[in-house]
Amino acid sequence: MIGYTAREVANVLDLPEARIRAFVKEGFLEPRRGDEGEMRFGFQDLVLLRTAKGLTEADISPRRVRRALAQLKAQLPRGRPLTAVQVYAREGDIVVHDGDVEWEPVTGQVLLNFDVKALAHEVEPLTIQSEQRATESDLEMSADDWYELGSDLETVSPARARDAYRRALELSPRHVEARINAGRLLYEAGLYDSAEAHFALARAQRPTDATAAFNHAVAYEALARPEDAIAAYLAAVEHAPRYREAYRALARLYERLGRANAALQMYARYKELFGDH
Repeated sequence: MIGYTAREVANVLDLPEARIRAFVKEGFLEPRRGDEGEMRFGFQDLVLLRTAKGLTEADISPRRVRRALAQLKAQLPRGRPLTAVQVYAREGDIVVHDGDVEWEPVTGQVLLNFDVKALAHEVEPLTIQSEQRATESDLEMSADDWYELGSDLETVSPARARDAYRRALELSPRHVEARINAGRLLYEAGLYDSAEAHFALARAQRPTDATAAFNHAVAYEALARPEDAIAAYLAAVEHAPRYREAYRALARLYERLGRANAALQMYARYKELFGDH
């Protein structure tokens, strides 16, 4: 029930179903299975497939397409909205841009440029249909089902996504991914206290989760609790030493607090790890 069928994906992306099934067989996509064993794809799957199509149309060799997809799959942010992500070419490299962060999943001469937000708009009718089927059906939905639906709904309706995450947490209060996403959407709605409570609980349930720590820090900043934010950012980089955004956010927070030496040290560490990108 949850997600998009192979036919729906093929129609949205103008991609042969056979090619979609080939990517699944090759292990680059791991769609969920419906009640009758049919494949069901999520929005991240569509991002990967759209990338694959662009690479193929740019006459990139199959080997390099597979390499690009494998690395991009590992680097796409799970539990975060993808509407800001852009994949494009810069000086011969594939570059992924997410907010103020960029990374290169693979190098090579390519011609690729698409905005994930535009893709989200294309699949909006399918996402709304999935929600309607879920809410009107008599079939029992699991916490994971509601979580997956919430992830897709974020691209079209944050309010509906929050409701899906709420349903997931009612079924499984220890569903950390749903709790983190629910907290992030509450933060984006300006409900900082409620967001902070979700992140605190997520960290209590999974103490080494870098995403929970990072989002907790962001909420602390919004609540004018800079020392707590610093501690949470430091926890994020401790649990994920290559967490780009955490280093940058921590350096900027030090700057705002007038701690020039600490900011310089953090920028130096960032440059050491990631260069000037």
